[in-house]
Amino acid sequence: MEKKACTFFGHRDSPETIKPKIRAAVIDLIENHGVTMFYVGNQGNFDRLVRSVLKEVTTAYPGVGYAVVLAYMPSAKKSADDFSDTLLPDGIEKVPKRFAISWRNKWMIEHADYVVTYVTRLFGGAAQFSALAKSKGKIIYDIK
Repeated sequence: MEKKACTFFGHRDSPETIKPKIRAAVIDLIENHGVTMFYVGNQGNFDRLVRSVLKEVTTAYPGVGYAVVLAYMPSAKKSADDFSDTLLPDGIEKVPKRFAISWRNKWMIEHADYVVTYVTRLFGGAAQFSALAKSKGKIIYDIK
């Protein structure tokens, strides 16, 4: 069986109230669509909510994993943070810092079959990358 993956795009100021919708989408993707790998960024509250859901949910599903995909090498001052669930994509070290988040987001789209989105406005990165994922034929789960 082909391994399936999912990534996420949402606003950095997403409300805590969407966490149950994120959890429901993740469980549905695992149980009904065979998703075994999840990729999430680390730029704002939406990503933080997704990461916390993935930490909780993947412990109940052996064989299902996730990675927080970094856009930059972690700085020395953040060395106390836990990076055990992170991934730095090959090639990103050659990308100028101002393009790194965009490059990372495109990498996540290329490596995903499904994209869970929380987009409530038509501007900004979440809207831009949700539209890109849709144009590339990815299956979109909008959790508005």
